Amino acid sequence: MDQESQPSPYGKHQAPARYEPGDGCLTTLIRIPVRIVVLVLVLPVRMVWDVLAAGARATDRILLRPLGRALARLLDVLIAIPAVWLYRSALTPLGHALLWLVAAVFVWPWVGLWRYVVVPVAHYGIVVPLGWFYAAVLTPLGHGLGWIGRTLLVPAGRGIALALRWVLTALFVWPVVGVWRYVLTPLGHALTWMAHNLVVLPLTWAYRQLLTPLGHGTVWLLTVLLVVPVVWVYGRVLAPVGREILAAFAMAWRIAGFISRAVGRALAWLAWNLVGAPATWAYRSVCTPVGHFVRDQVWAPARRAALEAGRTARGALRAARETVRRARRDAWRALAGERRAAEPRELDGSAARRLGSEHHATTDPSAAPAPEISPLTAQAVKRG
Repeated sequence: MDQESQPSPYGKHQAPARYEPGDGCLTTLIRIPVRIVVLVLVLPVRMVWDVLAAGARATDRILLRPLGRALARLLDVLIAIPAVWLYRSALTPLGHALLWLVAAVFVWPWVGLWRYVVVPVAHYGIVVPLGWFYAAVLTPLGHGLGWIGRTLLVPAGRGIALALRWVLTALFVWPVVGVWRYVLTPLGHALTWMAHNLVVLPLTWAYRQLLTPLGHGTVWLLTVLLVVPVVWVYGRVLAPVGREILAAFAMAWRIAGFISRAVGRALAWLAWNLVGAPATWAYRSVCTPVGHFVRDQVWAPARRAALEAGRTARGALRAARETVRRARRDAWRALAGERRAAEPRELDGSAARRLGSEHHATTDPSAAPAPEISPLTAQAVKRG
């Protein structure tokens, strides 16, 4: 009573999803060994599946993606870029030239022939004469024939049609109607009555009184002897067995996944403790101090010495270049002499005092003094 009064964790009127109503102790006892056997069978498959999936992901990330990018780049360099260049630089101009040549050889002559020969000849040789013939000959002739038809032929045709219709009705329609109404219709009614009373009524009675009870009995026998056992076997045997097998495989697959992941974590822990942790300790405790020592005690002094040697060599080369330049300049001076600067000349037309002139040593009181160095003229600017 206490157990029945306690609330169910699955709801007031709800059973667990994995237990079907009506499952007994025998089903429960059979379910556990079946699931254990299925787990033993599925566990290796699940572990192999997880290993293959992990290998596929690693292969895709490490090998296939870089290989695909490299192949794509190689195909781009070897095929796409040359093909684009060939299309743009060779095929496109060639196609334009061929298109122009085809148009010039095949299109433009036919267009000119059509526009300047065929169209004028057809217009002035066919269309214009036919238009004149239609307007001047056919139109008046058609009007005359229309008047004749409306005035003479239409009344005559109406009279002839009325006569022919009366004759055909008297010869063919009235006899056929008489035969149908007074001969065939009574005969059809008599045959219908005979067929209904002699054939339809007996067949209807046989169907209702004999065939229908016989069919009901046959259906009842088939239902009792075949359908009910098959439904009972399916509902009580095949469906529970199938559900149990599917549930066992699903649960075994999930449990095998948990076990496979646990084994993977254990292998990863072993790999870390056997390989990763010692390698990390060796890198941090041995390689890093050795690398810092080599960097600070060997590489840095060597780098500074190399930089100092480079600066010294550049200074020596600079001094040597300057010495060679000076020696070359001194040799040129010794051979060609030192170039003297040209003295500035004064303009002849200036009325001011001319420095250094023997003829005009005085100062003109009426002119403003000119600068000692005369400005450059246009000719001097062009020569300079």
